[in-house]
Amino acid sequence: MTKLTHRLAKVLETLARALRRYSRDDGKVLILGGVRSGKSHHAERLASRHPHLTYVAPGLPPSAEDPEWAARVAAHRARRPGNWKTVETTDLATVLRTATHPLLIDCLGTWISRVLDEVGAWEQRKGWERRLDDRLEDFLAAWAQADVPVIAVSNEVGSGVVPATVSGRVFRDVLGALNNRVAAVSDRTVLVVAGRMLDLP
Repeated sequence: MTKLTHRLAKVLETLARALRRYSRDDGKVLILGGVRSGKSHHAERLASRHPHLTYVAPGLPPSAEDPEWAARVAAHRARRPGNWKTVETTDLATVLRTATHPLLIDCLGTWISRVLDEVGAWEQRKGWERRLDDRLEDFLAAWAQADVPVIAVSNEVGSGVVPATVSGRVFRDVLGALNNRVAAVSDRTVLVVAGRMLDLP
């Protein structure tokens, strides 16, 4: 009887773990990882259980001037199911506030790169820090208030060498700080390393 009880307890704990994870997947999920770690693939797999989903692409649109980037964008587009709607925008706050279906945002790293450009960080235009703070606070407020399931992909940037350029260090610092704040108001945070998903407590 003890063995049976022990086995039953293990089964129930496994079910309970699965239910907790499932319910957290219906909230806000942040998926972090390095380049080519498999983070986008895992995010898409997680999102695939939603029959209707909006894929938010905040990175640069493809162009003939950068064939390598165009090839990356094409590969991402080819993987998406036909029932997913794609929105290309840097206005993530508005997308979050007006969403009626689950969202997959891929990724916050490409978004930050464009936002830094839009606020004049690369040229160190006067007031760029304040404009950046306003954009980030608007996004974070919308993320915290979102009432649809949201998955966001972001780059884990703190494990490499210190960038040699000012722009590289600004990007790393801003994205690292943003990842911290998004994780703090997410239901689940996952780190993808070499294709393996690790739940962060």
